Order: sequence, then C-alpha cells, then structure tokens
Amino acid sequence: MATANQISSLGRRIYRFAASVSGVIGLLVMLWGCTVNDFNAGAIAWKTYSNSRYGFEFPYPSNWTSLAAPANDDGIAFISPQDNSVEIRGWASHQLPSDRESVKKIKSNFQTTQGVLGVLVVEVDRQVGSMTLTLTQSQVKYCLRGRSKSQNFQDYYRLFYYIAQQYRISKS
Repeated sequence: MATANQISSLGRRIYRFAASVSGVIGLLVMLWGCTVNDFNAGAIAWKTYSNSRYGFEFPYPSNWTSLAAPANDDGIAFISPQDNSVEIRGWASHQLPSDRESVKKIKSNFQTTQGVLGVLVVEVDRQVGSMTLTLTQSQVKYCLRGRSKSQNFQDYYRLFYYIAQQYRISKS
C-alpha cells in the first residue's frame, strides 16, 4: 500500500506533467494561428531604420514611435501606437571569440530576402511572446526582436516575421 507521501509526490508529478503538456498545447494553438501567408505588407505604410555604425536596416510601420537611441548607436526600438508593450528592437554588436564558437554550433533555420542565413527563435510564455532573429557576419552579431503580450502575440507574429525577412546587412 502506498504511503501518503508517495501519493502526494505522485500527485505533484502528475500535476507538473499536465501543466507542461497544457503549456505546450497552448503554445502550439497560438502558433497555429500565426501563419505568415495571409499577411498584407502593402496595407501598411513603412519607414526604414538604417544603422550607419553596423550597416543594417529593417522596415517598421511608419506610425510606430522610436524610443531614445542608445548613446553607442548600436540599434533602436520602436513601439506600437496602439499598445506600448508591443516593441520592435534591432541592434548589433561585435562578437567575442567565445561567442563565435557557440554560434557555429547553432543551425540556421531562417533566411532573409537578402539571402542571409540566421536563427529565428519564437518564445511564448504566460506574459510575453517574442520572435528573435540573430544573424552573424564578419564578426558582427545582428539581432532583431519583436515582442508583445502573450495573448496578443498571434496578432503581431506576421508583422514581426515580415520585418525579419526584410532585414538587410549592407556592410560585410
């Protein structure tokens, strides 16, 4: 016969397993609604942010507001006029030798329209959803991140994906 402690332990494990499964199912349901095929980029007025220090650029909706650029001019962030928790942020940095070794181990899963290969990671937790693109060229690491509240992430996924596709690097 099982003791009360064993039953309690088993109950906690079942609860953790159920919580993990429901979290994965929730993420899959959210991403299922996040297809990129029906996004109409032509319906949006665009501007282009260009970074002269690192030589990259990306489009952003013209009605979004830029936050103050950092003094080191490594990038910029834009926020949505409808919800200031929705953000597009682009930046770059020089890679340290140890960073380059770890990047070599990661397989590319994304290609920009310019043909640059990179890694695109989508993360959604209970509060925040994000899409982060990382590109590496000539010892420079380029990043683009779109973020929103989790419950709204599927509404912005197509926008973030489109901007990631259009990301360009002019310096090599």
